[in-house]
Amino acid sequence: MNNLDALRNDCIIKQKRGLHFIFTSVIIWIGILLVNLSSMPLLTKNLFTFMCTALLLPIAFLMSKLLKIDFQNKDNPLTVLGVLLSSNQILYLLIAMWIYSAIPNKMVMVIAIIFGAHLLPYSWLYKSKSYLIFSIVISFLALFIGLTSSLVVLASLMIIIELVFGFTLVLENKREIEDSLND
Repeated sequence: MNNLDALRNDCIIKQKRGLHFIFTSVIIWIGILLVNLSSMPLLTKNLFTFMCTALLLPIAFLMSKLLKIDFQNKDNPLTVLGVLLSSNQILYLLIAMWIYSAIPNKMVMVIAIIFGAHLLPYSWLYKSKSYLIFSIVISFLALFIGLTSSLVVLASLMIIIELVFGFTLVLENKREIEDSLND
């Protein structure tokens, strides 16, 4: 078990709890907000929303360079688990693709719910209460706001939530560094 904890701690330190992906999601949600502020037809907005999500990996790679994060952490076998945990989100996007034509005004809500739900396993990998709490909060808030408000309100809320989430991860990472210095 100590070896597993050591591998998890290595992911936490070298990948800073996936901070580069969370801050990248802020940029993506800003793009989604801008798309939904436009006067394009809804199906066109949805298409551009999908295009925004496709920018995740290249922007996260650049963000990892800016934040000095090991993007791949090839020496750690748990990195493969992290990729697998993210890959399930791609399969869930099939639901969003169906919603695209069946209920187009709810596609952004479904993408937000999928995004929130996919964060849950990272609470274990990164030993993070923030991932646990925000995976639940994002999913339920996206459902509630998506059913009761506009797409602009939902996208704006996602930007705010992702910023708060990112800063809670910064605090968790700071505590991790302080704790390792005290050991």
